[in-house]
Amino acid sequence: MVSLRRAVVVLVLSAGCMPSPYDRAARTDTVEAYRAFLREHPTHPDTDAAEARMEELEFEEAKRLHTVLAYKRFLSVYTDGPHARTARTLLEGLRFNAAKEAATVAAWRQFLQEHPDGTQRDEAKRLMAEVESQELATTQDPRRLAEYLREKPDDPRRLEVESRLDAQAFEQAKAAGATKLFGYLKEFPAGTHREEARMLLLELEVEGLLVSGLVDEAEARVKGHPLGSKLTAFPARLARARAERAALNHPEPLVRAAYVGHYLRDLEDLKRALVAPDALDRWQAAEELGQHVSVRALDPLLDTLRAARNPLIRQNALESLRTVLAALPKPVAEYEIASRLDALREKASSAEMYLTVAVLLDLSGQLGQASTEYQRAFDSGVPDPVVLRRWVDIRESRKQPFSAAVAARQLAVWALSVAREETVSPEGKVPLASARQLCAAAVNARFAAAAIARARAASTEFPEDLAEFERRAEEARRLSEARLADAELLLREQTPGVRTCADRGVSERLEGGVKERTQALASVGAKLPQVGRVLLELARERDPSPEVREAASSRLTALKPVP
Repeated sequence: MVSLRRAVVVLVLSAGCMPSPYDRAARTDTVEAYRAFLREHPTHPDTDAAEARMEELEFEEAKRLHTVLAYKRFLSVYTDGPHARTARTLLEGLRFNAAKEAATVAAWRQFLQEHPDGTQRDEAKRLMAEVESQELATTQDPRRLAEYLREKPDDPRRLEVESRLDAQAFEQAKAAGATKLFGYLKEFPAGTHREEARMLLLELEVEGLLVSGLVDEAEARVKGHPLGSKLTAFPARLARARAERAALNHPEPLVRAAYVGHYLRDLEDLKRALVAPDALDRWQAAEELGQHVSVRALDPLLDTLRAARNPLIRQNALESLRTVLAALPKPVAEYEIASRLDALREKASSAEMYLTVAVLLDLSGQLGQASTEYQRAFDSGVPDPVVLRRWVDIRESRKQPFSAAVAARQLAVWALSVAREETVSPEGKVPLASARQLCAAAVNARFAAAAIARARAASTEFPEDLAEFERRAEEARRLSEARLADAELLLREQTPGVRTCADRGVSERLEGGVKERTQALASVGAKLPQVGRVLLELARERDPSPEVREAASSRLTALKPVP
């Protein structure tokens, strides 16, 4: 019994000598030790002491590292602790020094945003003003100057900054071309370089007339314009244009064979054909008009694209616009597009006008803006097959096969509805317009079917949907082709020898012209050395056929240089 009491006394005495959990953490004196103590003993009476010591250790570590990230981490945990104010002061100092080293307005603006009530706020504002003055004195960025004017409309340097902005914006516009020049005139209604901008635009307008062979019109335009006398380079350019016209008027048959105009109907004849009774005449005229590399071909094609009812007429007008603009010199093509956009954007308020704007933006490579205008022009209740075809092409070029297939399915649905709705019967004496509309349905159904087939080959997305799209396109193709065959059979019964949807008379003539021009250009340089180089240069720069342009370029390379 005595031994048992002795053991109990020993245990009590030994327990009194054991350290508490807090003492064990304090002996280690690390953040990890205090964190473990708080996790394991959340109700211990020494938790406040542990938290206070842990904050001190965290602050000492932040000061040791002395980085923005270290102080930010500390403040994110101890926002209102006893060391928070000191940490913020140290953090502010680091950021102040960094902004001072960067010495940019953006750096100082960022500092003031992070420390709006900091102790160094006034000094930061002073230094930012100094840097701002330096940047304004040296910047070549008109956007930066415009931003400054918006932010500080009452700055005493406003007139000086506006003058520099005007000058820099004009210099950039002059280097960039017509679109920026029109933009300059719009953005600077009181700009000091407005007359120069108008002179540059006039030069581009006149150059368009000259490269179109409209030499007399170009001369009259310069003579009649108030700024015409200031185009000091025009006399030399006019002389060169006259020499080009003289070369094209050479009586030698080989010269005519080398010139695209020899194979085409006159521009005025084609404009009249655009309003012929037969839609086939109209879509063939639209196709041929694209071979006239002339600024005078653009408006008739745009009008046809906007107003024609048969989709094949409008589709050919779109492709011809692309051909003409690609063959014109790039600055001239940009001017022709920009001048029309400048006029249209102020009054575009109908689907037809939105479509015209969309096409012009599209043909100038501004697909982002064009997509917005295409959407504004599109009516899902009355879908436009020309827009749907363009969407297929755009989405395929962007490697979006399923999206292309969706647009192609819409095109197939349109073709199917046309095939079902057009009346074809012996009693009804199917009108010519119905047959031509069924031709458009068949052509677009084939296009849709081919696009969906390409999508199925390229995409593994939504295979069941693509299979359904393909069935719908095949249905549209079969029905539209069958209805077209019925309609054209009735037409041939009524009018033997009437041309059908398959007529390729104009296409074959144009294709034959490409071959003949290529052959003529192969020998014109050697056989007619006086005019051969001029003809080759004209073909290389302005022929609508890429094949002919390439052949002319090769022949020019092979010619001996002019001494």
